[in-house]
Amino acid sequence: MKRRDFLIGAATAAAACYHSANAAPNPEVSADLVLRDDPTAPLIPRTFTGLSYELAQLTDPTFFSPVNRDLVAYFRLLSDRGVLRLGGNTSEFCWFKANASTPAPKLHVPPSNLDANWMPHQLFEIRPEAIDALAGFLHATRWRLIYGLNFGNSTPQRAADEAAYVAQKIGDHLDFFQIGNEPDLYRKASNGTRPPHWNFPDYIQEWSAFARAIATAVPAARFGAPDVAASSDWITRFSAEVPAQLASRVIALTGHYYAEGPPDDPRVTIERLLAANPRISSETNQIMASAHSTGRIYRMTEGNSCYRGGKPGMSDAFAAALWAGDYMLELAGLGCSGVNLHGGRSAFLTAGLGGHTPGMKVATTPQTLHSGFYTPIQSEPGHEVKAMPIFYGMLLANQFCGCKILRTDCDLHGANATVYAARDQRGTRVAIFNKDERTSIHLVMRGLMNTNAATVWKMQAPALNATEDVMLAGAQILPHAQWSPRAEEYFEVKNGVAHLRVPASSAALLILK
Repeated sequence: MKRRDFLIGAATAAAACYHSANAAPNPEVSADLVLRDDPTAPLIPRTFTGLSYELAQLTDPTFFSPVNRDLVAYFRLLSDRGVLRLGGNTSEFCWFKANASTPAPKLHVPPSNLDANWMPHQLFEIRPEAIDALAGFLHATRWRLIYGLNFGNSTPQRAADEAAYVAQKIGDHLDFFQIGNEPDLYRKASNGTRPPHWNFPDYIQEWSAFARAIATAVPAARFGAPDVAASSDWITRFSAEVPAQLASRVIALTGHYYAEGPPDDPRVTIERLLAANPRISSETNQIMASAHSTGRIYRMTEGNSCYRGGKPGMSDAFAAALWAGDYMLELAGLGCSGVNLHGGRSAFLTAGLGGHTPGMKVATTPQTLHSGFYTPIQSEPGHEVKAMPIFYGMLLANQFCGCKILRTDCDLHGANATVYAARDQRGTRVAIFNKDERTSIHLVMRGLMNTNAATVWKMQAPALNATEDVMLAGAQILPHAQWSPRAEEYFEVKNGVAHLRVPASSAALLILK
């Protein structure tokens, strides 16, 4: 999936459903919503919600560990069947020290100016005890694992040895391996993992050598690929061109999506983050067609609101909660099997950017973080583990997991808002994300003949750029992941019709039983 094109002109921006600063405010629009069953609509997997972390986080064996009870609690609050993906830029510099005699690999440093390079260029040692602890963490959270293997600075044999240990210890919690992270960027000066002439044919040849070695060491090995940064055409090409003897092992097509970036570009704003992006649906539909034709799934395995660590005042604010919930349900409706939003400790995210901290250039308040402003769960050493605003949007979207998407017929009359609906045996869920700063929405839902009452959870904050005081169902997520709905709103459904008012810059989840 391509990152947001910075060359969007003024005409496109004007069409993004935001009123201009000089326009007269429109206090409320009324919109009719009709829900319809669609036999072709996708079922959202229970494992849809996911988090992505740098693989180098495993250099601390106590992090992904059952003894890290607060982190376990936040994972379980977010989802009871989530997927953890370990990868990122640091995965290209991690090495598995199987025993005391295992030598470190040779570190490749590109011959270019490293000031313009965004890769770590330092090695991260992962020991068996970190994998052992990770197995316990996955058991405690009931989450599954996507494990990224070093492709940039490793060999097929090293990858096979590491994969064998991971497969043995993780067992049934292992979904699949990824080989390499964002290989479409390898040849760029900002990456430098491969020479400038290196391209897709070289990638698939080298990837196949790694995959064969891993399959020899792990007979049941499964893969997700190509895990690209921006080249969605690589995804469809990979699906079609992977060697026949490996094709059945590739169960997932994977790619990344960052809505905005870099954080120090003045054009990266909350307004632009929350504007509609038609490329999401057009490119996801192309990928989904390729996945369906080959019997594979598609998962967005790394992404967030703004690449290169996120932008303070946007990525760590309520705007990111609205963006995340909206984005996750948009992909769910398109048939994507899951979304993993990136985060983790600032030290590892900063290392993954080659020590660069572009978010600090635009920070307007003192920051304890250097990077990772977009992280859903803040877990800095010496501080309490904390749910960030984006976590709230993910938690709202996760309420749709296990449900079948419904078609929504709704004219929002130009308001910058989206509506999603889905149903399971427990009832119907409707989510509305009102990203419009000026316009509230009066939603009139019709055709609810089998429903007598509904529950509403509101997601609100003092402002779009608020980094504190986010509420879901009238409650904040307290330390140790303590949260439960406190201000559920109840209303009657009369003659199959229900009314809901959603204020500007807020979201609502309706649970119809």
